[in-house]
Amino acid sequence: MGNSIRFRLWSAATVSILIALAIAGLGLRYLFELNVERRVVSELTVDLNDLIGATTYGLDGRLSVQAALTDPRFSIPLSGHYWQIEDVGSGRLVRSRSLWDATLALPNHGASGELREIKEFKGPDGELAIAVERMVIDANGRTFRAIVAESHRSVEVAVREYVRDLAPALILLAIILMAAFFIQITIGLAPLESLRVAVRNVIAQRAARLDVAAPREVQPLADEINRLLDAQEKALARARSRATDLAHGLKTPLQVLSADIRALRKKGETGLADEIEKSIAAIRRHVERELARARLAPGVSGKVSCRIRETAAGVVAVVKRTPSGKQLSFKLEIVDDLTASIDEGDLSELLGNLVENAARYAKSEVRVDASAMAGEVVIGVRDDGPGILEADRESALSRGVKLDSQGDSSGLGLAIVSDIVGAYGGHLAMSNAGPGLIVTIHLPRHD
Repeated sequence: MGNSIRFRLWSAATVSILIALAIAGLGLRYLFELNVERRVVSELTVDLNDLIGATTYGLDGRLSVQAALTDPRFSIPLSGHYWQIEDVGSGRLVRSRSLWDATLALPNHGASGELREIKEFKGPDGELAIAVERMVIDANGRTFRAIVAESHRSVEVAVREYVRDLAPALILLAIILMAAFFIQITIGLAPLESLRVAVRNVIAQRAARLDVAAPREVQPLADEINRLLDAQEKALARARSRATDLAHGLKTPLQVLSADIRALRKKGETGLADEIEKSIAAIRRHVERELARARLAPGVSGKVSCRIRETAAGVVAVVKRTPSGKQLSFKLEIVDDLTASIDEGDLSELLGNLVENAARYAKSEVRVDASAMAGEVVIGVRDDGPGILEADRESALSRGVKLDSQGDSSGLGLAIVSDIVGAYGGHLAMSNAGPGLIVTIHLPRHD
């Protein structure tokens, strides 16, 4: 998951969403708290004006409140709602019953006639409180200070309830946004998936180029890959041409050496002739192998196909005319319309080596069968000979050496078969099947 672009983008989006919503939640909480405090100050201002209207000086000069505020909370001790009148001249206090024997100790005091808001101070119960105050001067020049306060607890309760209601909404919003981002990322990366499929088709040799409509941001990459594939195809064509030229160039000198060998034998120098002949045989094997490789159909296996039964029948007809094939029975178990993604010449080369080798070791019968399964064609060549030891089988498959170790064949056998099968993205397996050996070839199926 750590190497997935989709996972990285979605993880980054998720972290960003969570951080943004957390900041938004804190901001909304702060704004709501300010709004609640403004509402509390507004209500306290109304109570303050009522309190000032009910405050008078008696004939004895003592300050008194003629009519207490009607809110019953001002009468309950430490209820969180308080008022207080202070005679600035004498320092005498008149307080609500809710204050009991405590006082509202506000820092300093405001200017005369000016409404002052104090949003955080320590109330009578030790908790934070909100208060409004005003200095008032009556007609006789006497000054008193009126204060109405409320515990900050009511604000905290309102904020807590708001956060409790807000949190599920933010969580739901986060889930919706994360799902939306995931869908957006998936849609945005969909062209990359088609590009990946196109690259896989090129690797599997089902296409020669990236035939995909990539978005503008990715199209330059697809164009560069196509240019690379074109350059590679040209380089492979040049390499095949050079290999073919080299192999054909060596065949003529080898024929001259063969003639020299015959001349040496006529002169009686058989030892030297045998040594030269062994060297020539080794060189010829390499030349024929390179020619077989060069003959592999250039291009893409997905663009070529052949009918397996027709090709196999042609190979069997040739092998039947060989000395070892004349004494054998050949069976073909292949449906007529079964096709594989391989050039007909390459399939003939492949089956020719396998059927010829099977005929060399078979006692009475060689069977060639083919079937389709899971998008591929499985071809089997079976004989009823002695088979091959497992150790030799593994050695032959791992090293690509010839299947046979005797006779006058070129000794390429499995080497050529392995080259052809590998060129078309298939694989080869060998096993003993009762009496005899079965060689199984897996090739891509042509639809």
